[in-house]
Amino acid sequence: MSGVNLQNVIKKYGETQVIHGVDLGIEPGEFCVFVGPSGCGKSTLLRMIAGLEETTGGQINIGGRDVTRLDPAQRGVAMVFQTYALYPHMTVAENMGFGLKMNGHPKAEIRDKVARAAEILRLQEYLSRRPKALSGGQRQRVAIGRAIVRGPEVFLFDEPLSNLDAELRVEMRVEIARLHREIGATMIYVTHDQVEAMTLADKIVVLRGGRVEQVGAPLDLYRDPDNIFVAGFIGSPAMNLLPAEQVDGGIRVAALGKATISVKLPAAAPRSVVAGIRPQALRIVAGDSHTVEMTEALGGVSFIHLSGPGGERILVEADGETTLPAEASCAIKVAPDRVFLFDASTGQRLRA
Repeated sequence: MSGVNLQNVIKKYGETQVIHGVDLGIEPGEFCVFVGPSGCGKSTLLRMIAGLEETTGGQINIGGRDVTRLDPAQRGVAMVFQTYALYPHMTVAENMGFGLKMNGHPKAEIRDKVARAAEILRLQEYLSRRPKALSGGQRQRVAIGRAIVRGPEVFLFDEPLSNLDAELRVEMRVEIARLHREIGATMIYVTHDQVEAMTLADKIVVLRGGRVEQVGAPLDLYRDPDNIFVAGFIGSPAMNLLPAEQVDGGIRVAALGKATISVKLPAAAPRSVVAGIRPQALRIVAGDSHTVEMTEALGGVSFIHLSGPGGERILVEADGETTLPAEASCAIKVAPDRVFLFDASTGQRLRA
């Protein structure tokens, strides 16, 4: 197992800079997920680690070696792409062993490594089939198997599940998590899906505009976001972000009514703030301050979409037995200890 270390890594295309001095350490055996919206630089950063994109500035170390200027084949990494990139005329076994064959490895060694990878990925019965006879999930497992047989120091995954349907995505998340437990290799995984990030990662790197917004364990980012962007991106359903202002004894959130919410603010906090409230921290009560727009009754849980006094959109998570008709009136209460506060002008977290 090898760790990965990025030091002030920069990427430019001509005069346009897309990665802005990223510093990051990934421990040996860690499962690290790069997450963020489209265009945030996560795939570019992964391709720089792989050597598929030239690094404009800074240094990339893998296993203590400076690999910044090395060819991809010399870096000790294997990459699994969004597209499976399988040879249609080859069998599963031939696809998995092709890289070793091209590098001149003995047939017996290739056969043993392919058999071991097939066992890990539960592909033994498919080794003689061609890709067209496989499902999407099976094809992705073959692509992962092709990476396993190379015995890399680091596995790189570039949105590997985005072509799969919802059921297969869940199944493959389980497979990838199990794979990591079994082989214990360092893995770096790119996704725009924060649910994938939360369920797979030991460490999440949240990116925006080519910069790192926050790094941490999934639940640490969920419970203690540094800014509005991370707070709104991590967590499903998304956090309610509502304008508020300081008053004696706490804050007043117009979207929640006239009551004062008793929260502590730092001495230098601005008058105008943003209150971040997760849907799970809100509770429906009797009243007429809010109007129900829609209830998503999903069985085990219900998501209730409300319109506030000023037309604000608010989402409340309730138990699956709660269903309210559209246009019904209600009020909501919030647990004060579950309110996050942010500077309205900078977006940074305000901690008392």
